[in-house]
Amino acid sequence: MTACIVGWAHTKFGKHENEDIESLIVRVASDAMRDAGVEAKDIDAVYLGTMNAGFVRQEFPASLVFQADPGFRFKPATRVEDACATGSAAIHRGLDTIAAKKGRIVLAVGVEKMTEVTGPAVGDILIRAAYLKEEGDIEGGFAGVFGRIAQGYFQRYGDQSDALARIAAKNHKNGAGNPLAQMQKDLGYEFCRNVSEKNPIVAGPLKRTDCSLVSDGAAAVVLADVETALAMKKAVAFRAAVQVNDFLPMSKRDIIAFEGPEVAWKRALAAARIDLLDLDLVETHDCFTIAELIEYEAMGLTKKGEGARAILEGWTEKDGKLPVNPSGGLKAKGHPIGATGVSMHALAAMQVTGTAPAGIQVKDAKLAGIFNMGGAAVANFVSILEPLR
Repeated sequence: MTACIVGWAHTKFGKHENEDIESLIVRVASDAMRDAGVEAKDIDAVYLGTMNAGFVRQEFPASLVFQADPGFRFKPATRVEDACATGSAAIHRGLDTIAAKKGRIVLAVGVEKMTEVTGPAVGDILIRAAYLKEEGDIEGGFAGVFGRIAQGYFQRYGDQSDALARIAAKNHKNGAGNPLAQMQKDLGYEFCRNVSEKNPIVAGPLKRTDCSLVSDGAAAVVLADVETALAMKKAVAFRAAVQVNDFLPMSKRDIIAFEGPEVAWKRALAAARIDLLDLDLVETHDCFTIAELIEYEAMGLTKKGEGARAILEGWTEKDGKLPVNPSGGLKAKGHPIGATGVSMHALAAMQVTGTAPAGIQVKDAKLAGIFNMGGAAVANFVSILEPLR
């Protein structure tokens, strides 16, 4: 244990028509510092996570954090990118800085403004997180990538459409209680299960309700070394923080095995010296419902091919034996790429300190797991959080 989260901030996710990435960054940076009780002069390093890749014209954004306070001037600031795991990558680089004793307090910010471009352009940008030599022309872009994963899983283990619909319905029900979520509507199982004009097939067996949302938003956390954190008003410690990367081409892997996520979870649980069911909740990367299903298996909740059991038997409901995505997940909360990992950490920190929005708070939560994934199980980050004070 080398660092703690001592403050956080989180915008509502959705479409922010009157804000750009600068205003979103400034807002969460200022709010997170205020929450932690620190000032810009106290921050030793800044990490900004944003994928961008063409969502907005503004590149080289790390120093935009300095717009929040002139006290940041001449501090080191670095932009971090690891596809959809960008936010967690920014936080983990902050942890590295503290572990290396190059700083005591670090600010990590995640942001994305995806609605600046049209739907087709969003798809073109997101597919760049795939291996373009082999996967760049997959119909449907990244939805097509996960459509293929779903088809492969169905071929090996049978049709899982009921399970996917249950996952979508669970996450929308949870999101209805989250004031920070983009979609706060309980859609119900029947709507998620059936193809309709409002819920058409998108790619392979995946329907619209199986796909995460195009979103704008930002989140930030302040990190501090343990000695510093003990003198602050709150501190959420990292029991584990693990990164595991796999090959980029899907052709070099058994793509429905999610081996990278499995290794990341095993290493994190070992480092934390706990079993999976010691966790009170998990925020996991449900970019598509098939991802959450396979992640049940990767985290060790079920055996391979039996992930459906976890959702169909209610294990992952908010009142189940391991609540998964009580926030609504990417499915309902939204998925502004660079902000997602930071959002997961902020919400998990709220959960274990009992300060999450009332509609999503897991009773007596004290130990939370986070899984954030970049690409199709390529960049895999697991964090395990518990309150230090």
